[in-house]
Amino acid sequence: MSKPEISVVLPVYNEAEAVGDVVRQTIRTLSATGLSFEVVAVNDGSSDSSEEILLGLQKEYPECLRLVSHVYNKGNGAALRTGIRLAKGDIVVFMDSDGQHDAEEMPKLLEKIPTYDLVVGARTHEYTGKWHRNLGNGFFNWFASWLTQFPILDLTSGFRAMRREAVLHFLPLFPSRFSTEITVTLAFLKAGYSVAYVPVRVHPRTQGKSKINPLKDGRKFFLIILRMIMLYDPLRIFLPVSNFLLFLGLAAMAAGIWAAGRLVVPGSSVVLFIAGVLAMLLGLVSSQISNATITYHGDEFVKLYETPLSGANEES
Repeated sequence: MSKPEISVVLPVYNEAEAVGDVVRQTIRTLSATGLSFEVVAVNDGSSDSSEEILLGLQKEYPECLRLVSHVYNKGNGAALRTGIRLAKGDIVVFMDSDGQHDAEEMPKLLEKIPTYDLVVGARTHEYTGKWHRNLGNGFFNWFASWLTQFPILDLTSGFRAMRREAVLHFLPLFPSRFSTEITVTLAFLKAGYSVAYVPVRVHPRTQGKSKINPLKDGRKFFLIILRMIMLYDPLRIFLPVSNFLLFLGLAAMAAGIWAAGRLVVPGSSVVLFIAGVLAMLLGLVSSQISNATITYHGDEFVKLYETPLSGANEES
């Protein structure tokens, strides 16, 4: 297979009921664009007939479908990592294989690259997911937006396109299980890459069962958000904590003075003041380490406006 322009990575784990339709729709959609492409299906140790279905599809589309299988289930992130390493295209597209994502929306993402380095398909307000998941996603979007100071519309969307050269920088950060999407979004933003959101249709799951546990995986999502911010911008976490502790120390001292009717410094205030100062110093040290070890990217595509030099002849 010659080098394609687009590589679509499909992580597959027990999706025998939907993966066939997803692969066919993806191939039809990209064939209509005139772009060269490949579909890299990563069977992540499925215990159902997913691998047999993919082998049949590979015989049907030998020119554009590639199949790789893990010997056992390693997780969604590990499957995406494998797919990115094997991809040949300059642009990599992530898409779930459960039928929720509409491949016909893919051109909307692709047309924004290379102006943007990462383009995420954001679920619209019409999407009717379960209420507790919508609530959780809303919280994570808000929390990540506050930490990154960038409006994040859909932090956990699994439908996204990106430049392969850019995402290769972050493969060692990929978690093996879920929340790879969170890692990719925050890493791109904090490393200086350009990120855009495009509204897309997302269909409710009608087949199979979701592999995400809202309580167990929600806790992991929260910790991964903190981990990524700590890696790139630790002061964004330490300074609010320090300010909060110092405020509590002042409040405790004010309450002690009011209760005693004279100037006193309660022991609780001393402890809170010390904790606040230590948090600030720890944040500064962490920031120095981060700035010394992290490589920032994101300068590949910029708009450059230059004024012609006065008096320059036309031939120059």
